Amino acid sequence: MQSMTGFGKAVGEFTDKKVVIEIKSLNSKQLDLYTKINSFYRSKELEIRNLIQQELGRGKVEFSLMVDQVSEASAGVQINKVAFNNYLNQIKEISEETGVALPNDWFTVIMRMPEVLRAEQNEELSEEEWEKTLTAVKDAIKALNEFRSQEGEGLKAFFIERIDTIRGYLAEVPNYEKARIDKIKARLEENLASLEEKVSLDSGRLEQEMIFYIEKLDISEEKQRLAKHLDYFIETMEKEPACGKKLGFIAQEMGREINTLGSKSNCSELQVLVVNMKDELEKIKEQVLNVL
Repeated sequence: MQSMTGFGKAVGEFTDKKVVIEIKSLNSKQLDLYTKINSFYRSKELEIRNLIQQELGRGKVEFSLMVDQVSEASAGVQINKVAFNNYLNQIKEISEETGVALPNDWFTVIMRMPEVLRAEQNEELSEEEWEKTLTAVKDAIKALNEFRSQEGEGLKAFFIERIDTIRGYLAEVPNYEKARIDKIKARLEENLASLEEKVSLDSGRLEQEMIFYIEKLDISEEKQRLAKHLDYFIETMEKEPACGKKLGFIAQEMGREINTLGSKSNCSELQVLVVNMKDELEKIKEQVLNVL
């Protein structure tokens, strides 16, 4: 089992430059991918996206491929004259419209603006360089998946603890069942005794109605189904790698049974157990959102 949270980094070393790849992910219902790729490698963006989709499945993913160092032999830094003049004209226009004073040092201000300085590559991306870069991309994804697996182990331990706690509360339910039914019977008999003084009752029909009412309060099926859901949650977590959505569905079914237990309880001690089970289940639901 993997978490959707993770981070991976890899570096591709070349004689004239160093390529730094970073990738991080957070939880999301589907794959939400944002890429920031150096313009020299832009032609390979689709291939990178397909690789990430195959390897990561889903999550909110941010990927960056940047050139950290470039030698003078491979690229020359030039001033983008078109961008420089555009910034100059826009600053003048804004100054006239707003009355804000023009900067004293034009050159320093504009040279700090995006895209004014650019590094021009003197050659196209070679197949050999791309193969090395692609290896670094795969290494970064691998590092991210290893991070996700480590986080997944932590989540697995968390879920097992929460499930065991709910199972413990469920095991306490039979301690109160007989006393609960006896209290309900006693209350009904007391109410009926006061009613018999005023109206005549059909004892046979009354007994049938009481049996029907008591059966409606029976919680044997709810206990059995909840126990099966707890087992199925653990089984799914252990056997299926990308099980986040399925675990969410199982948690919903667990919630249904716990709610039914609460509605049928008619007993303060059972209500306490139900509230405790709901508390543990909410913790599970919150963390299930992070599971791949």
